[in-house]
Amino acid sequence: MRTSVFQEDAHDFSRTIMSYCNFVSDKEKDNVHRRYHDKAYGFPIHDDDELFCRLVLEINQAGLSWDTILKKEENFRKAYHNFDIKKVARYKEKDRTRLLNDAGIIRNRLKIDAAIHNANVILELQKSHGSFKSWIDSNHPLKKEEWVKLFKKTFRFTGGEIVNEFLMSTGYLPGAHHDGCPVYKQTIKAGAKFPDKR
Repeated sequence: MRTSVFQEDAHDFSRTIMSYCNFVSDKEKDNVHRRYHDKAYGFPIHDDDELFCRLVLEINQAGLSWDTILKKEENFRKAYHNFDIKKVARYKEKDRTRLLNDAGIIRNRLKIDAAIHNANVILELQKSHGSFKSWIDSNHPLKKEEWVKLFKKTFRFTGGEIVNEFLMSTGYLPGAHHDGCPVYKQTIKAGAKFPDKR
């Protein structure tokens, strides 16, 4: 679940057990968290560029609040050419400098380098498996620990929490929604694969 969002909330998540579903329940429909929870969190993503987008956003969230990332998402899309994998894979030093000077995103060289490196890795996975999504599907189902080991071996800057949230948010691992949340059934209907998890 999105525990990082509570860092900037009045609730102390370490003392108050609250799900993301409960957190957004009283928020307006146009609130960034409500929109993400209702329309994106836990739903499958079929487009490789959008999967890459989610991976980059999760990497950039490390050490920060998810609130910060959601509010900067459009800036990220502009800065990273709407997460076009082929374009990002071709980024050179001038692009790194441009991104490091862009106050609208997270200016962290390790995270920027990881995005460029991972774009190149995804291009190779597309050659070998047809798509990034097909590569993930070919490894499903795995336990969380197995996914983390695989991602660490394959990509850069993919620690346990990043991998967990990436796969939870794209419907490969359970936990995005509690089963009483109305969005839970929508994610399953949309094809979320987490019910198959061993």
